[in-house]
Amino acid sequence: MIRRHPIIVALLLLLVAAGGVLAVLGWQEAHRDPVIRPGSIALSGWPAGHPPLTIALASDIHIGGGAMDGARLARIVAQINAAAPDLIVLAGDFIDGHDAETARANAPVLTQALRGLRAPLGTIAVLGNHDHDSDPARVAAALAAANISVLDNAATQRGPLAIGVVGDAYSGNDDLPVTLRALARLSGPRLLVTHSPDIAPDMPADISLLLAGHTHCGQVVLPLVGALWVPSRFGDRYRCGIIREGARTVVTSAGLGTSLLPLRYRAPPDVWLLRLGAN
Repeated sequence: MIRRHPIIVALLLLLVAAGGVLAVLGWQEAHRDPVIRPGSIALSGWPAGHPPLTIALASDIHIGGGAMDGARLARIVAQINAAAPDLIVLAGDFIDGHDAETARANAPVLTQALRGLRAPLGTIAVLGNHDHDSDPARVAAALAAANISVLDNAATQRGPLAIGVVGDAYSGNDDLPVTLRALARLSGPRLLVTHSPDIAPDMPADISLLLAGHTHCGQVVLPLVGALWVPSRFGDRYRCGIIREGARTVVTSAGLGTSLLPLRYRAPPDVWLLRLGAN
């Protein structure tokens, strides 16, 4: 008979207890109301005398996953509306998982909740890798039914802003040259929107702002260890928040839902409230 050393038993029990506490904290963080994060970014070419605009940036809803249902999404919509943004940007991954059945079952939930969004300059969206893997046409139709403009490698004018919307690089749907050609036909200060921030190093020098999501800010970020996984070929470089590289600024949202497990730790859900204006 093998004797159990009391110190080893105590350590094992401690590890189990710590894992349990982490799971509870992670579940709570994943289901909490998103943090509203303010930011201020200057854009070159801002029209003289035009007041600043506020953009609400949110991403990674992952409806149908363990951390997002229609009721929670409706509460988040109300929270975004209460911030009174001029424009709302949704940076992809509306559906959880990778199958068409999840998209079919949850498309009406998306429409019902997101049609409540209110902003003077409207709401624009780009699809993410989960949307492309499931049923992109159905997801796009659900968003359109909620009065959201879904763009993919295209551009749109919203107030003084010329916005290029680049398809998701993680799933191979990006076409930056096509987007830039569409953007060149518009006037005003320019920025890009996409799902994965990995296109940032390829941005031309005359476009200084990129809005993205996808990384969940690591979703589970342990002390000393860091993020357990960041789905980016650049690792932590564009993992989270406002990243400034010379004249370029990348804003990566932590997202609202979760992927794989309905847990977050030290990477709470968030919505960025970005004030854009003159230098």
